[in-house]
Amino acid sequence: MNSFSKNIINLSGSPDGFDAKILSNFINEQQKSIIFVARDDKRLDLMRKSLWFFSPNTIVLDFPAWDCLPYDRVSPNADVASARMATLAALASGFDTPIILLTTLAAISQYIPNRQTVSNNSFVATVGRNINLIELRTYFTKMGFVQSPTVTEPGDYAIRGGIIDVFPPGESGPVRMDLFGDELESARRFDPISQRTVESLERIEFAPVTEVILDDYAISRFRSNYRKEFGSAGLDDPLYEAISVGRKHQGYEHWAPYFHEDMETIFDHLPEAVIFMDENIESVHKNRWDGINDQYSARLDGLNSKNRLETIYKPIKPDEFYISPMRYLKF
Repeated sequence: MNSFSKNIINLSGSPDGFDAKILSNFINEQQKSIIFVARDDKRLDLMRKSLWFFSPNTIVLDFPAWDCLPYDRVSPNADVASARMATLAALASGFDTPIILLTTLAAISQYIPNRQTVSNNSFVATVGRNINLIELRTYFTKMGFVQSPTVTEPGDYAIRGGIIDVFPPGESGPVRMDLFGDELESARRFDPISQRTVESLERIEFAPVTEVILDDYAISRFRSNYRKEFGSAGLDDPLYEAISVGRKHQGYEHWAPYFHEDMETIFDHLPEAVIFMDENIESVHKNRWDGINDQYSARLDGLNSKNRLETIYKPIKPDEFYISPMRYLKF
């Protein structure tokens, strides 16, 4: 992260809310994209609302943190996971004008899929062109979408004859695609409650709804990395057993680096951006890093306990998935 050190601006001494004016002035004058790193979700939400007032015409994206703790047994909420992937897909597509990316300390201190992975696992459908329905079904399954009678939340899809409803990652709403044979005859975004059309579409881009894609290569990498780190896995390891047969397991995203050949940081997805840091980020990051190491130690103690009551949990090393303050952000 040395390349970012000259592009980092620590933002302090400005009243909450007015700092959005500083970002607005900067992006208008310098014509450079901005990554704003907030201390927490509350500060991110305030910055978002303030930017709506000071800079209503600027493209503002959110990259939230997972809503679960490091080394948790549960997966991040589907809405959070899909929102993160929608932002990464948007960044991969690129923008003609500078943008502001809002994120948090917790979000930037965790490795994420690299740009190539996001780009390679997108699916584009264009009105007037053919769609291979078998390939689309396979894509939905592989990318973490869930088949449902009706689509009500991000990641749902339903196929009924020549009608395909899907709720892509993000907050824009579900999409209905009407096929005539194999050709995409029309596409529209609709309200999931009233079913009324919100807007007509000519092109639809799908992104994965999860940061871990369970294809054959990822499963093979996971099995190899897991055995390399922990030795052979027995029948008492439900995570290893589930992934080995291509089945999701609650909380499996916490081993994401074992599935990916290479991972990046959010800064790599917007490499030319100027980074604005919220005040007191240094202490917040140090406290988070200390907490991560404490949770890792607790998992190790639990793994080695002779009186273990819970199912087995073999924790990944902190620096394989989380980014220490000293190593990357050079505070």
